[in-house]
Amino acid sequence: MRAMILAAGRGERMRPLTDTTPKPLLKVGGQCLIEYHIQHLVAAGFTEIVINHAYLGKQIEETLGNGQRYGAQLRYSPEEIALETGGGIFKALPLLGQAPFLVINGDIWCDYPFAQLRDTLTGLVYLVLVKNPEHHPQGDFCLIKNCVSQGDAPRLTFSGIGVYHPDVFKDCQQDRFPLAPLIKKAMHTGQVSGEYYKGQWIDIGTPERLQCLEQILENEK
Repeated sequence: MRAMILAAGRGERMRPLTDTTPKPLLKVGGQCLIEYHIQHLVAAGFTEIVINHAYLGKQIEETLGNGQRYGAQLRYSPEEIALETGGGIFKALPLLGQAPFLVINGDIWCDYPFAQLRDTLTGLVYLVLVKNPEHHPQGDFCLIKNCVSQGDAPRLTFSGIGVYHPDVFKDCQQDRFPLAPLIKKAMHTGQVSGEYYKGQWIDIGTPERLQCLEQILENEK
């Protein structure tokens, strides 16, 4: 199974840190945010990794290279204008192949065991959900047993970690579009499953949350 790291966001809420550095290359605990993902993926057996980028994207390619030093094969999907999550994945499909693939938001940090995602997909989408953070108390989706929906049950937050079958994008055309409507469409036919992960997970959307992660990593030394 191949993996994709979403790294094309502008990082507006992280300014001024992202004025000259793309958000995935911001450093915490002595290394770039995106390097944690690459290392965790390789340790879990995911060595073919696609990374999309837009704003200051060349810096990402120059910093990470071909991935050899991480034990990975890195391939890049550049976007002249950020295509949002759905459009970015769709553009990268030729690099991801015909089999289901793993996608991870580049602006999260977690200790999720990626290896267990290899055999999870039974429909079109598998989502990892987490406890609602303070900045997103309303959550995103309901989880009943292993079925993810938009029902009336208490909601959890989408972690930014998911497995997708290429058929999710079969009616799409290259453009700028979000991923959420495609996930919701698959929900209507019961094709979305998932889990509630209770381990460490942080959405690094602001400089304050980046500093919080820095403290967590420092305390773990």
